[in-house]
Amino acid sequence: MQRIFLLGVIVLLSGLLIWVALFWAPQSDSVPSHEQLSISATPVGGNFALESHLGPVSLNDYQGKVVILYFGYTWCPDICPTSLGFLSMALNELTEDELAGVQPLFISVDPNRDSLERLRVYGEYFHPSILGVTGLQEAVKEVAEKYSAAYSIVEQHSEANYVVDHSADTYFIDRGGKLAKVLPHGTPPEEMFTLMRRMLSEGAVKQ
Repeated sequence: MQRIFLLGVIVLLSGLLIWVALFWAPQSDSVPSHEQLSISATPVGGNFALESHLGPVSLNDYQGKVVILYFGYTWCPDICPTSLGFLSMALNELTEDELAGVQPLFISVDPNRDSLERLRVYGEYFHPSILGVTGLQEAVKEVAEKYSAAYSIVEQHSEANYVVDHSADTYFIDRGGKLAKVLPHGTPPEEMFTLMRRMLSEGAVKQ
């Protein structure tokens, strides 16, 4: 198992180089540095309504599935690609039947630049099951507050050239729609995989 994950890390690093070429294209060399923010309170969770390229999406749509949430944005130069790469490696270890019981959602905190089509391409680049969603600024803010996800736009050099500092935790929601576990940035793929498999077989995992 460890050898498989090691090979996965090598593939991930190669994939990140491709991602930089395909997705991250800042318009100047003066882009501010990107920082990871910490969550400001204990997350509570709850239902929400956002949009995807498939149409409206709510947490209630996935009753009976393990839902995985990650807040970020497609222009993120480092943290998001790493987190989604690790998540992808964990998802790849699930069986086909297990994967059918999991729904990963990538919630963009940068709806001004992240179109639904861009989110589709971005999510599927990391894994076919990752669905990119976003909404109006107020809708995204409401969801972030429920999960205590923090984000802040860094001083802008132009309307289109900026970065968003954001927290980088990954939220695991049980089959009943309740927040069960929050994993910090950098959690190894094998730990994510173990948690997903446990939640699929036993239901909610208590924090």
